Amino acid sequence: MKLHLTFVELIFFVSLYFVDCYMNKSDFHISKMDCPSEEQLIRMKLMELIDVKKLEIDLNKRQLTVYHSDNIELIQDAIKELDLGEKLISESQVDDVDLTIEKNQKTVLWAVLIINFSFFIVESLMGFFSSSMGLVADSLDMLADSIVYGLSLLVVGSTVVKKKKIAWLAGYFQITLAVFGFIEVLRRFIFSEELPNFKTMIYVSILALLANAICLFLLNRSKQKEEAHMKASMIFTSNDVIINLGVILTGFMVHWLNSNKPDLVIGFIVFIMVLIGARRILKLSK
Repeated sequence: MKLHLTFVELIFFVSLYFVDCYMNKSDFHISKMDCPSEEQLIRMKLMELIDVKKLEIDLNKRQLTVYHSDNIELIQDAIKELDLGEKLISESQVDDVDLTIEKNQKTVLWAVLIINFSFFIVESLMGFFSSSMGLVADSLDMLADSIVYGLSLLVVGSTVVKKKKIAWLAGYFQITLAVFGFIEVLRRFIFSEELPNFKTMIYVSILALLANAICLFLLNRSKQKEEAHMKASMIFTSNDVIINLGVILTGFMVHWLNSNKPDLVIGFIVFIMVLIGARRILKLSK
């Protein structure tokens, strides 16, 4: 009887050893993930789950790799809540996973937070003084990114309840600003023919484009020490860069057409994107 118990115990401990050694690896294609702030949203959403051990994200390929112990359904549900177009493409088991986290990630997040928030202030002020709704809308997009990076910094050393409360407040604050933006676009479309200053639109958007490029460079370099240069394919998959280019083009159209309508159109489009971003931030508060 004693030998039987010893054999059972041996089998039990051996099984525990193999459970601990092996980890599940699930690869997802995230069709709507093309911005570093969306990457941070995914990280914040998934790292709350006890089963998730490590995440690897490739913005160029729009691919998310999750290393986890069990319960793929819970992970799929969490990703689905963000509405980024997820699709599970493969599952496997691995036995050698480096779970260390880059220590410089916090420094990089602070840097991109400061850059984005600074340009939120610059673009909102210049948009107001130049009568450009495109710049005002782009400034709110910068604010949205700032909120995401700020929330990412709160993940370390903060309770889940506190983070969710701040996400709730930040999401609704962003929605409120976007709604006021829509009202102003509608007012100008009906009652005002005032032309925005196209030169200010172009110059400020070029600076914002450079700021976004710097943020992309910092984020990319922090993940790939051996590849310090920035991949062009990564730059032009970012929504932030596309918006900057759109506002620059709109500035030329305002000048060529002698009309404020192009500026109102780009402002309307970007405000929609801001609302979508706010909705995803609110998902973090659930």
